Amino acid sequence: MAEPQSALQQTSPAEPSAHVDTFCRDALPPRELWPEMRYDTLPDLLAYPSRLNCAAELLDKMVEAGCGDRTVFHFHGGHWTYRQLVETANRIAHVLVEDLGVVPGNRVLLRGPNNPMMAACWFAVLKVGGVVVCTMPLLRVRELTFIADKAKISLALCDSRVAPECEQAMATTAAGMPRENGRVVLFHDAHPGSLESLMRGKPADFDNCDTAADDTALIAFTSGTTGQGKGTMHFHRDVLAACDCFPRYVLKADPDDIFCGSPPLAFTYGLGGLLLFPMRIGASSLLLEQAAPPHLLQGIQDHHATVCFTAPTAYRAMASLVKGFDIGSLRKCVSAGETLPKATFELWEKETGLKIIDGIGSTEMLHMFIGSSGDDIRPGSTGKIVPGYEARVVDDEGNEVPAGTIGRLAVKGPTGCRYLDYLERQRAYVENGWNLTGDSYIQDEDGYFWYQARTDDMIISAGNNISGPEVEGVLLDHPAVAECGVVGIPDEARGHIVKAFIVLRPGFEPGPKLVEELQAFVKAEIAPYKYPRAIEFVDSLPRTLTGKLQRFRLREREQ
Repeated sequence: MAEPQSALQQTSPAEPSAHVDTFCRDALPPRELWPEMRYDTLPDLLAYPSRLNCAAELLDKMVEAGCGDRTVFHFHGGHWTYRQLVETANRIAHVLVEDLGVVPGNRVLLRGPNNPMMAACWFAVLKVGGVVVCTMPLLRVRELTFIADKAKISLALCDSRVAPECEQAMATTAAGMPRENGRVVLFHDAHPGSLESLMRGKPADFDNCDTAADDTALIAFTSGTTGQGKGTMHFHRDVLAACDCFPRYVLKADPDDIFCGSPPLAFTYGLGGLLLFPMRIGASSLLLEQAAPPHLLQGIQDHHATVCFTAPTAYRAMASLVKGFDIGSLRKCVSAGETLPKATFELWEKETGLKIIDGIGSTEMLHMFIGSSGDDIRPGSTGKIVPGYEARVVDDEGNEVPAGTIGRLAVKGPTGCRYLDYLERQRAYVENGWNLTGDSYIQDEDGYFWYQARTDDMIISAGNNISGPEVEGVLLDHPAVAECGVVGIPDEARGHIVKAFIVLRPGFEPGPKLVEELQAFVKAEIAPYKYPRAIEFVDSLPRTLTGKLQRFRLREREQ
C-alpha cells in the first residue's frame, strides 16, 4: 500500500521517520510556511522525546501503570476496561499488518458512530504507524470520495451499519476511475472477512511502531470556504500537547470523572473531549451513538457522567428539558464549536447551577487554545489564553492592535496548522509564524478575548462548520438551479442557519414544492445538517465586475 512520492518534496527531518509510505512527509507544506511551534512555554511538560507513539502513551502506559482494570468506556449495554481496549486494539493492529498489508505511513479511513470499536480502530492504526483519517457517519459518498482522493486512501475500516456509502466511495474516485486497491473492512459484522473474524486468534499483545514524535498521526478534515475540505496534519507530539494544555490548566478533571458529549470522534473537539483527554489521566468516557439533547441528558442520568462536551445550541436545548432528568452528577460543562451566547450561559446556569467553560479551538490547531474556568469565567467572553499558547489581536498588516480594538485573532503554541498539500491556504492561514484562525476578536485590558464574527464564509450552525460554497456546488447539480449563493443568517435557536438564494432555470416555477425538492436533494448528496433551511428564489445574484459572487451582499440583505 506504499504510495509514490509526490512532486512536493521535503527535506529529511533530523529524527528519522518511521513512515515507509512517505506520502504525509511529501505533502507537508515547506517548513518556512509552518507556524512557529512553541514548546518552551511549558518546558517541563512539553519536552517530549524524539521517538514517540501517542497510542502507547495514552493506552499502553496506562495499563502498565496499573489502570488495566479501570473502566475506559461506558456505553449502552456495557463497559470496556483499559485492558479490553488495548487487547482489542492490538488484535486489530495484527490484522492491519498481517492480513491487510498496512505499512507505516499508510492512511486508513475510519467511519462510524462513537463506540468502543471505533476507538479501538483509532488506536490500532497508530500502533502500526499508520495515519488515522476519521470521518463522520453523516458524510455522503461525494464527501467521502473527496477525502479518500485527497489523502490517497485505499483502506477503510467501517461500521457495518453505515457501510454502503463508504463502499461506494472506496470503489471509485471522483474522476469515475476504479480506486486502486480500494478496500473496506467492516466491523460490528459477523460475516467472513469482517474485522471481528480477522481478529479471531490474533495475539493480545503487539510491538508498537517506533514512530518519530513528528511523524503524522492523523489527518483531520475541516469544511473549507472554497467548498472543499482541507486536510490538517497533526503529529504524535501534537496529540499529547493537546492533552497537556487545555485539559490540565483549564478543565482540571480527575481520574474518577466520566466524560460525555455529543461531538463525533471525527471532530477534533470530540476526539479530545471524549477520547484523548480522559485517557491521558486514566478517566473514562460515555460513548453515545445518538447524542441529541434528550439522549445526552438520559446518558448523563444513567451513567452519572461528570464532564460534558457539547455545543451552545445543545446546552440551550437541554436547558428546557433538564427538569425531567437527574443530572446531579454533572460538575463541569465545556462549550465550543461556535460562540457561546451570554443568554445561553445564563440560562444553563439558572437551570443547573453550573457555569459553562467556553473555549475556542480549530481543526488546524487540533484543539482549544483559549478558555477559562471557575472564577476566571466572564460570561460572554471566550476566556483567556490557555497556558502553552500565545494569542494576540492583529490588524490586516499583522500588527498587534490596542486593547479594546477589533482585529484578527492570531495564535501560536505547541500545535499549529499544516495543511495537506494546500499551499495557497497554508499561506493564508499562517503569517509570520502566527496561525490566523479566521475569527475577529477584541482583547480587553485584563487579557480576556471577546468574539466578534467569522472573517470568512464559514457558516457555524448548531456547532457544525458548514461551507457555503460546498452547498452551492451541490445545488448547482440540480436541473432547476441556474445560479445560487449560500450564506449563514442569524437564528435564535441554532446561532445561524444555511440560506440559499437561487436563480432558476427557464421552465421551473418557484414554490414550496420546489423548496422541499431542493432540500431533499442536498440531504441526499452531503451530510444532512448542511442542507439550506431557508431558500429564497431571486432574479439575480450580486456579483463583481469580474463575475465573482458577493456573498457579503446577501448577508447584508438579511441583516
